[in-house]
Amino acid sequence: MLHSSSLPAATGLPTADTVDLTVVVPAYNEEHRLPRTLDAICRYLRSSPGRHAGWELIVVDDGSTDATAAAVREAALAEPRIRLVGAPPDPGPAASPARNHGKGHAVRLGVLASRGGRVLVTDADLATPIEELALLHDQLDAGYAAAIGSRAQAGARVEVCQHPLRKLLGRVGNRVIRAVAVPGVRDTQCGFKLFDGDQARAAFGRSRVDGWGIDIEILRMFHEAKWPVAEVPVCWAHQPGSKVRALDYAGVLLELVRLRARGALRRVRPADRVVVLGYLLVSVWLFKGLWADLGGSYLTDSGQDQNQWEWFFAVTAHQVFGLHDPFFTTLQNHPLGVNLMANTAMLGLSVPLAPVTALFGPGVTWTLVLTGGLAATAATWYWLLLKRCVRSRRAAALGGALCAFAPPMISHANAHPNFAVLFMMPLITDRLLRLCEARGRDGGGRDGGGQDGGRQDGGGHDESGGATRRRTVRDGVILGLLLTYQIFLGEEALLLAAVGLLLFAVGYVAARPAVVRTVWRTLARGLAVAAGVSLLLLAYPLGRQFFGAQSYRSVLHGPSGNSPRALLEFAGRSLAGDPATADALALNRTEQNAFFGWPLAALTVVLVVWLWREPRVRGLAAVAFGAVLLSLGRTIPVPGTDVTLPGPWRLLHDLPLFESVIESRMAMVAVPALGILLALACDRWDAQARRADSTGRVATEDRVLRAVGWAAVTAAVLPIVPTPPTTADRTPVPSFIAEGTWRASVPAGRTLVPVPLPDPGSAEALHWQTTAGLGFPLPGGYFNGPYGPERTGIYGPVPRATSALLKDVSRTGRVPDIGPAQRRAAREDLRFWRAGAVVLAPQPGDQALRLTVQRLMGAPGRWIGGVWVWQVHGDTGGG
Repeated sequence: MLHSSSLPAATGLPTADTVDLTVVVPAYNEEHRLPRTLDAICRYLRSSPGRHAGWELIVVDDGSTDATAAAVREAALAEPRIRLVGAPPDPGPAASPARNHGKGHAVRLGVLASRGGRVLVTDADLATPIEELALLHDQLDAGYAAAIGSRAQAGARVEVCQHPLRKLLGRVGNRVIRAVAVPGVRDTQCGFKLFDGDQARAAFGRSRVDGWGIDIEILRMFHEAKWPVAEVPVCWAHQPGSKVRALDYAGVLLELVRLRARGALRRVRPADRVVVLGYLLVSVWLFKGLWADLGGSYLTDSGQDQNQWEWFFAVTAHQVFGLHDPFFTTLQNHPLGVNLMANTAMLGLSVPLAPVTALFGPGVTWTLVLTGGLAATAATWYWLLLKRCVRSRRAAALGGALCAFAPPMISHANAHPNFAVLFMMPLITDRLLRLCEARGRDGGGRDGGGQDGGRQDGGGHDESGGATRRRTVRDGVILGLLLTYQIFLGEEALLLAAVGLLLFAVGYVAARPAVVRTVWRTLARGLAVAAGVSLLLLAYPLGRQFFGAQSYRSVLHGPSGNSPRALLEFAGRSLAGDPATADALALNRTEQNAFFGWPLAALTVVLVVWLWREPRVRGLAAVAFGAVLLSLGRTIPVPGTDVTLPGPWRLLHDLPLFESVIESRMAMVAVPALGILLALACDRWDAQARRADSTGRVATEDRVLRAVGWAAVTAAVLPIVPTPPTTADRTPVPSFIAEGTWRASVPAGRTLVPVPLPDPGSAEALHWQTTAGLGFPLPGGYFNGPYGPERTGIYGPVPRATSALLKDVSRTGRVPDIGPAQRRAAREDLRFWRAGAVVLAPQPGDQALRLTVQRLMGAPGRWIGGVWVWQVHGDTGGG
């Protein structure tokens, strides 16, 4: 609700038809500075009647708790053209206290209450003198829709500087704002802006930001509407008593994120929303078993990986809210610990989802990541296809679905979200393509994508030279940020994607060799900037990963290439798949990395031949066939014979980073290539069927081609449609753990030692630990860590005598001979593990395990809360 002071009836007061300038001053607790500001503004406006024949001054009181409103009313008695907006005219004792909404809210009220042909917004401290208004008027006279004061333009005069930290934060913030919201504007936050009145009221009427980010939102609207904005160097002096706090800089960035999100949503068509909703519904259907019992269902094909991932999510939330080291913990593998950065903790999701984990448990986070990750991956590929490749939305929808829900992705979605949640890859690809398009701006002319060599900014000026370099730097910075975030989602997936992009470049350049001359400089410059940004941000995390505690050199795998048959068979979780056949051709059900089916493989060959003339198709073919060939491994067996052929993977196997890669995963790189190829073909068929002859009729052969094409795609894709993975009820957690009874047996700082110790083959103890709120550390566990003097990466802990003995008993069911040497080793191991209690839960072969532990400890265990417990006293390991 707006409240205005009464305007005395006085001759010469401006009316709505005669106001040529409105000055808007937002104010919050400005009783001391405001009288001087109002006096200075009024004196200046009265002194220039030729320029300001009719003017008004609106002060917006944004919930002040001092005498700001009274100061304005007193000034209005002497100058009736001053109006007060926002405060009750005569607050009584029973009135509720006014609330401060923020600068954006105040300025919006003032502008919407304005009547002037032009509207000046200035701060209450008048850091920019009102006399600078003439410079802004000159720009609007020249045809600009707005003129904004700037402290960053050449010619600006800063008479009193801010605190160095505030100045630094402002510069960094403006660079971010310029990069992602308002290109070309070097100072968005200077509080001295003149707008065309009608355009200002239209823009502020649509604005939603209440805080300091209002300037960004309005300038973004002017930029999108192509209303030219002039940035004018002005005189400026920092004034004491600023209302901007340090946290407000973070608030502006948050408002910027919200602004971009709202802008993106506004551009989304209803058809796009239907497609994205469809992807989400498919994801929910696939994981309906998990949703049916959040936290109580377990993906049966995941082995022990669901336990591991839920532990990663839980320990990240624990580290975040406990203000502990996010890259290392000793809660597992105690006392040596686990290097979280060197494991697949997916900090890019586990950190922002830490509140969800803390409130609802890691099982909920696990379900959200899988469901939302697949849907988001499909959505970003759909977006990239529409932006870069096709016009047909159904073609893009098909391509996006294949990129996210292809058999290799569904296989990894059982246990490896770092290989299934790949929504960053299309964004990274798009930014790389933007760098390649910059050649048109560097060298003139048009690029292969049809982008003009010149580009216009909001003021209608062509970009060239320095502007082009700035855009390249901006794209490089954004690419560096995207790469940095992807590192915190999954490094191996990024490595495989880089191989795929390199294969595409080779295929594309082979078709258009001249493109190298036009793109290499800009691309190299952008990549250098991206690398610099990423290395700067990742120096510490990567240092911890490769050189910190519990770091390792590489995880060595035996031969793990795909069988050639796996390329043509169907996955066990595909509509036409046979689990037994797929199991015989893959390492396990989470590593069914090919299984495209022979119909899709055959259709891919046909499409490549048909569309071969297109350079991008040749690039996609290089990705598809090159990745599949690499996925066959170091040696390629010839089906039906004992003959093996050398595979191209042997060229990469010994290279740093690649030595840790399971080579069959290279087949996953082919998935986006297949999705884009299908989208291109379907788009071509739809375009031909839409093309009418001179009489307005569609040619019969075009209709037939579209029908046959879509029928072929359906026949190729339908057999690989995924089916929901199976789930089972989780193994109940013993009441000794679930009810907190363990606290009486495990002193603070001591570990709970499960029997046998947790490892990659049996990690249910991790579920115990998360159920107990990570209240006790565990020896052993399921993670990647170093082994031996060479620090070779292995899965799980370095075996110790007692852990190996208990594992052997669990495997064989036989009680070994226990003598002084075994007891001495057990005492040493318990001392090393800092054991507080040894716990044996019911399990197959538990009788042999109980007798073994009893002999090692020299005492029988106690049955407490559904488990056998041996208390460990002191550091000797006595029971």
